[in-house]
Amino acid sequence: MPKFLSGILPNNWCSRANFFPKFLNIRWKMGCVQAKCCKRYPPSSDDESVIYPGQNTRILANTPSLEIVDIPSNNLRLSYSVLSQRGYYPETPDKENQDSCCVRTNIQGNPNVHFFGVFDGHGLSGTQCSNFVKDKLVEKLSNDSSLLEDPIKAYSTAFLSTNEELHTENLIDDSMSGTTAITALVIGDKLYVANVGDSRAVLAVKEGDKLVAQDLSYDQTPFRKDECERVKLCGARVLSVDQVEGIKDPRIQSWGDEESEGSDPPRLWVQNGMYPGTAFTRSVGDSTAEKIGVVADPEVSTVQIAPNHPFFVVASDGVFEFLSSQTVVDMVNKYADPRDACSAIAAESYKSWLEHENRTDDITIIIVHIKDLNNV
Repeated sequence: MPKFLSGILPNNWCSRANFFPKFLNIRWKMGCVQAKCCKRYPPSSDDESVIYPGQNTRILANTPSLEIVDIPSNNLRLSYSVLSQRGYYPETPDKENQDSCCVRTNIQGNPNVHFFGVFDGHGLSGTQCSNFVKDKLVEKLSNDSSLLEDPIKAYSTAFLSTNEELHTENLIDDSMSGTTAITALVIGDKLYVANVGDSRAVLAVKEGDKLVAQDLSYDQTPFRKDECERVKLCGARVLSVDQVEGIKDPRIQSWGDEESEGSDPPRLWVQNGMYPGTAFTRSVGDSTAEKIGVVADPEVSTVQIAPNHPFFVVASDGVFEFLSSQTVVDMVNKYADPRDACSAIAAESYKSWLEHENRTDDITIIIVHIKDLNNV
């Protein structure tokens, strides 16, 4: 089931039988082979064919590179890789990758401040939205003189002002388009994660002989009771597609959990219309959905980096749709090189999509290893 139905559902849509056969397997987050990253990596051909581990078919991919940056203030080294894989959409095979990503090191010329972000665009203008937000957000953080004093406030200001500029620039139609954003800002030994939407950041935590996944963000969807109640107070109807169509009782306002009920998730609708149908409660852009509570205000979490934190992952929901946070952490832990881990996770995500549906979402992942320079 597409997670974003804005621009797909006609106002008079009322019949699954008449409408859904055409659109059932089109996720409104589609996507080009190259990642649209703000950091340039060694070039790779769009025609390069890669066999991912565990795959018996060839898929096109951007070959990940390995980059390294130090944090002198805390004697740490970050080694990281980025991979973005265009989704497979059989009915629209040339759709570009609407994911974009950004790695910006030495923010404000400070060698101890580094930024990592993944932006998952959706809607007809999703690609333009994700690129706009990718560039504007890090630019605003870089220009904020209060960033080091109050990173949480700087994050919130950057997201909200970026959202406002996207609305008012008039170069991109964001009425039914936008992007989610999951970002991580490293300042010395502090990690600040700001989330808007349903992508995810996960920290690996060593506990004895085990490596445990610690979510640094929490998907902002109607499955969350707090988010569901918030958007209802803003005027949203929260219903699954089956409820909208009358197949299920719309009075039932319980949809189980996201892991087990993801096939027909609760969505946001205006009171008297069949739009926008978003399955997330926060995003940047989406000016129509904003009227019913979809906001760009980020939730920010803070972690102090410790010796038992070997790595963290920032990835789009193309990864986490079918893979749990713990599964992703376990897979990263199998590989010494984050490039290999990126490829393996993208392959497993891709395979999982095709096992459940006949298409895949765009898949973008950043893996950052954290090492003590004394032990490198």
